[in-house]
Amino acid sequence: MLGAAAVLGVVAAPAHAASWSSSLSGVAPGFESRRWYDGGGTTTITFTGCSGSYSGAEVRLRKDTFGPDPAYATAVFTNCFRGAGYTSTGNWSDHGSGDYYFAVNEAAATGRLWVNSLTVYY
Repeated sequence: MLGAAAVLGVVAAPAHAASWSSSLSGVAPGFESRRWYDGGGTTTITFTGCSGSYSGAEVRLRKDTFGPDPAYATAVFTNCFRGAGYTSTGNWSDHGSGDYYFAVNEAAATGRLWVNSLTVYY
C-alpha cells in the first residue's frame, strides 16, 4: 500500500467553500470521479458505508491537466468497511487551484467497490 494520508473514523470536516455528494456502485479499480474546480486550500473526501471484495480502498487525489495528471498522497480508507454507519476521511492540504478528481484503487487489483455515501469538500 502507498503512504496513507487518511484520518480514519468519524471526524468533522474542516470548513470549505463548496462540496458535492454521491455514491459508488460496483466501481472497478482505476475508477475516476467527476471533476471539480478548486480555487486552492484543503480537499476532504469522506466515504461512509463501504463494501467490496477487499476491506480497504485507496483514494488518490489527482489534478486534471493536459499532460499526465499529477497525483497527490493516497489515503487508505478502511474504517468505512466496518459497517453502514462508519466513515473514512482523507485530507489533502493546499495543492493550488485547478480541476481535480479522485481515483480509487489505481495501483491495486481489489475487485469492485460500493460506497453508500461519499462527499468531497473543497
